[in-house]
Amino acid sequence: MKAIIIIVITLFTNLIIAQQTLDTIYANNKKNVALFFPEPIRQGITGTSNFVFTYNREKEQYFGLLQATPGTESNLLAVTKNGHVYSYILKYKEQLSKLNYFISLKESIGNERPIILKQEPIVQPSDRIDHFKKFSNYLLKSNSGSIATKRKKGVKLQLQKMVYNTSEVYLVMEIKNKSEINFEVDYLNIYRVNGNKKRKASYQKLLIQDGYMHEMPSTVKVGKSYRFIYVLPKFVLGDNEKLQVELKEKKGSRKLILIKDL
Repeated sequence: MKAIIIIVITLFTNLIIAQQTLDTIYANNKKNVALFFPEPIRQGITGTSNFVFTYNREKEQYFGLLQATPGTESNLLAVTKNGHVYSYILKYKEQLSKLNYFISLKESIGNERPIILKQEPIVQPSDRIDHFKKFSNYLLKSNSGSIATKRKKGVKLQLQKMVYNTSEVYLVMEIKNKSEINFEVDYLNIYRVNGNKKRKASYQKLLIQDGYMHEMPSTVKVGKSYRFIYVLPKFVLGDNEKLQVELKEKKGSRKLILIKDL
């Protein structure tokens, strides 16, 4: 039986209504305008380069800082940890009468996540799973290379190969633990990123989902290394996009972020 998925697209309905009554936030290049959200900020994007919205991308924080240089008006789109979306008009102003904005949850124009009322698991056909396993085993027996490597606190994350096969791409990866503590994996996510988060510019990170893991370890013990395969739907990155692999420890602070230009 096919899964019955009802998606409530409140974001788009609310966005159409909200566009008529969006609040305006004023900023300039002399002072910082602080925006305090009810949840930690996960993403913030401005429409033009003369407005800059900065926030802590390494550690969860509830506030961001806005600055502007003279130019055309723009807009700010912000998404918080739980998927709530906020949108505001931005304008440059020489004299600011307000420097702090405390934003309430009711100002959200919607949520980026669909509401799923009933859903059956999405299952790959058995012949596809068999193909994934066979081809993954073949790749694991082949010689290892190195496309990109990230090391942090005794743990090494390495992307060794990217192999395209039919409608999928196979990422051959390795985790090696040279620390004195076992590394328990919380998650390993693959993203396509656009922009440079170290600069004052728009930065976007999109999770690539629906992957198949082959021999992915749940725990990397001290002194051990594991090669595994992450199978993803075939994708092509844009001119300014990069591939980002993010490995997070489950019961600790270790987090490795590997970024590769393709």
